[in-house]
Amino acid sequence: MAAPRVAVVGAGLIGLSTALRIAEVNPNCCSITLLSEQFSPNTTSDVAAGMLIPHTYPDTPIHVQKQWFKETFTYLFAICNSAEASEAGIHLVSGWQIFKNPSEAEVPFWSDVVLGFRPMSAAEMQKFPQHSHGQAFTTLKCDCPRYLLWLEKRLKANGVQIHTRKVTDLWELHNKYDIVVNCTGIGARQLVGDEQLFPVRGQVLKVHAPWVKNFIRDGDGLTYIYPGIDSVTLGGTREKENWCLSPDPDTTKDIFDRCCSLEPSLQRAQDIRVKVGLRPSRSAVRLQKEVLSQGGAKLLVVHNYGHGAGGFSVHRGTAEEAAHLVGECIAALQGSSSRAKL
Repeated sequence: MAAPRVAVVGAGLIGLSTALRIAEVNPNCCSITLLSEQFSPNTTSDVAAGMLIPHTYPDTPIHVQKQWFKETFTYLFAICNSAEASEAGIHLVSGWQIFKNPSEAEVPFWSDVVLGFRPMSAAEMQKFPQHSHGQAFTTLKCDCPRYLLWLEKRLKANGVQIHTRKVTDLWELHNKYDIVVNCTGIGARQLVGDEQLFPVRGQVLKVHAPWVKNFIRDGDGLTYIYPGIDSVTLGGTREKENWCLSPDPDTTKDIFDRCCSLEPSLQRAQDIRVKVGLRPSRSAVRLQKEVLSQGGAKLLVVHNYGHGAGGFSVHRGTAEEAAHLVGECIAALQGSSSRAKL
């Protein structure tokens, strides 16, 4: 049989990284096309802070989440230690996660994956008089628009075709493709009718404050300061079921004030830009195979979406798993083709 034709739908972080991993894992076994209505800089991923600090998915086993994070951290750490680091927008950043209640300051499942994880000293805690406990560590940060463009470049180098196309029904692809990989994020709610998927609105500020070198994250995950290559990301909000993409001026002031209370020097920050994105959230990432059938015809589908606030922390790990599922689909197609010839 001819090489199976694979379509990856969605060109945010998950779609790009999944298409790349499929190309790397299955070289010359299939032809790959990436389809999306929107590309960088117009994706939800472009708004993300890109910090590798995992979000917890309640219905995904912790050992699976840790594996995804470890694979992602190892992959990005290698890029960070290469000549590609600047173009890919990946760098190490050290800082603090701080807590007001000692009960919240548990050692997280990912503490042995990041670098140098330890409790903060009493001297360090003097910087945060409103907080009683803290954790210091070094992790990785992606400058998101740079990283997305770098992934696109890698896709083209691996022979992946990229087309602008709005997909309203996965079945419309069955005549041209044998396998469809659904990486449509929040769009999957309408595309495949997933009622378990909901938006969590995030509003952040991008500011020019090059003197800020360390990240600061309040343990509640709402207030954070993440220094990047070109700007510092200040956040944030977690507004469940809010679909509004327009910036809210009161929220902007609230975010700025909260961040200044942790890092007073930010009051001198310049060039404040406001960004809004909708995190595609579920209680568990949907990472599974499905067979669609209609009138005797079949279409193999692999779903990889619903990463919520934790996409950057696990994107390579989930791409690895999705690529493995695509490999199983390719083997199934080749097996059925062999049987048909007998």
